Amino acid sequence: MNYTLHQLQIFLKVAQNQSITKASEELYLTQPAVSIQLKNFQDQFSIPLTEVVGRKLYITEFGQEIALAAEKVLNEVHSLDHKTLAYKGQLVGRLKISVVSTAKYVIPYFLSNFMSKHPGVDLVMDVTNKAKVIESLEQNDVDFAMVSVLPKKMKIERIELMQNKLFFVGSAAANIDSKQGRKRLFEQLPLIFREQGSATRNAMESFIFKSGLSIQKKIELTSNEAVKQAVIAGLGYSIMPLIGIKNALKNKDVQIIPVKGLPISTTWNLIWLRSKKLSPAAMAFKEYINTEKDSIIKETFDWFEAY
Repeated sequence: MNYTLHQLQIFLKVAQNQSITKASEELYLTQPAVSIQLKNFQDQFSIPLTEVVGRKLYITEFGQEIALAAEKVLNEVHSLDHKTLAYKGQLVGRLKISVVSTAKYVIPYFLSNFMSKHPGVDLVMDVTNKAKVIESLEQNDVDFAMVSVLPKKMKIERIELMQNKLFFVGSAAANIDSKQGRKRLFEQLPLIFREQGSATRNAMESFIFKSGLSIQKKIELTSNEAVKQAVIAGLGYSIMPLIGIKNALKNKDVQIIPVKGLPISTTWNLIWLRSKKLSPAAMAFKEYINTEKDSIIKETFDWFEAY
């Protein structure tokens, strides 16, 4: 057996995703490169690791056993790397964060310098909707969560980060007379919503309900990016977080349409369970955020003030 750690890593990713395409994306490799290494790995076993049924890749029972062994080997290698860094006095560990989808435009700026200063810390970040973010926090699957609406009935600690503004937006090519009033705007124009469980959708529905508006045409999409592209294409209109449309505004692909009662203003929060025993890596990140958040906001998000 002459398989390499690289081949173990590739096979594990293929097994986890049951897809060469997805594995190549996560590993930042081309599909042919993944396929070649997968074949070289398979050549060292007389029993098939994978099988293709109806153009879909499946992992055989033997392959699943090999994938478990590969994961254990890679974890041990990872542990050795950590021990080396710890011996040198560096911070090591894993930082796990779950963020709502629109927070993906914010959280990287609060992470980049911290991760650069601590190469021994590995980051695991899940980007999903609010419902799943809260679920992962509640089940103690993550150290921190980033949300703009605080969960109810959960004992949490938090650090306020920055303001989150939501505006009514449409394609830059749309000819809209905002003077016709929000009732006619919302009742006549096709509106694009996020999926159930999204904080942006909740904010949009709450605004519509409190304003006593009725909706005639409704489109539902499952990501903020999909909503933005649909708005740019002229498919409809939506209430969107300012943070997610910065480049679209700069490129004049979308326009903010003035509507009474908007923007909706909330605050991004980094939250964690009050009972959570934070790891050294998580504790260091919390202290870093407390110390550096104001300078990060000033340097990176000063453009917010123009809206």
